[in-house]
Amino acid sequence: MRLRHPVLAAVLAIVFAACSSGTASPSPARTTTPVAATQLTVYGAASLKGALEKVKVAYEAAVPGTRLTISTDSSATLETQIEQGAPADVFLSADTKNPQKLVDGGFAAGDLVPFAGNRLTVVVPADNPAAIRTPADLAKAGVRIIAAGDDVPITRYANQLVANLAKEAGYPAGFAAAYTSNVVSKEDNVKALIAKVELGEGDAGIVYETDAKASTKVATVPVPDAANVPATYAGVVVKESANAVAARAFLDWLAGPEGQRILAGFGFLPAP
Repeated sequence: MRLRHPVLAAVLAIVFAACSSGTASPSPARTTTPVAATQLTVYGAASLKGALEKVKVAYEAAVPGTRLTISTDSSATLETQIEQGAPADVFLSADTKNPQKLVDGGFAAGDLVPFAGNRLTVVVPADNPAAIRTPADLAKAGVRIIAAGDDVPITRYANQLVANLAKEAGYPAGFAAAYTSNVVSKEDNVKALIAKVELGEGDAGIVYETDAKASTKVATVPVPDAANVPATYAGVVVKESANAVAARAFLDWLAGPEGQRILAGFGFLPAP
């Protein structure tokens, strides 16, 4: 086909020559280097499990590029694992004793940071087959009490509560000894303790108020305010953390307004 318009023919000839000459260099492709996310592994007390799941979502949204991995168990178990070299960045304990052990042993970077409080209550299965009405009933013959291991923080708090109750008016002589003799099981952590009560494998147990609040399968037996034992939760940055600055920022955030708001929603109290 012959092009009849001479100007158009000339333009097309120039374009064709440019395309076929091979001298034109393509525009360089734009490349971007992905920024690696900051990964933080948080070891937390079993009683913090539900709260930390929400904390993870909130913190990752508040600090883009940071990812949290949450692992929960007994505070004593986690403390031992960190001493043995477990790759944690932050340790959140249900007491001050275990994080202080890391500080004293040279396994923590900086001092411990208290970030929450809790109180104790007695839980029974929803149908309460042992008819436990007051904590004094924990000493009745035949009552099956589920407890936790001796090194688990809830056990130390529970033992102090029992000692306090033994001094209350109306409690039977030998209350503490009778309570101890009624313990039929010692679990690895407070979540395992409450699970056994939920299943009816025990008649009662002493747990944190937050754990009782989180369960729909137990009823609670109030503890006298004068005898109750305040629990203080504290955290530390692990010395061997590869992201110590980010770990400290997370711990400060948890102890700050946003972290406290989330913890309060799960029933935790401000740190004493």
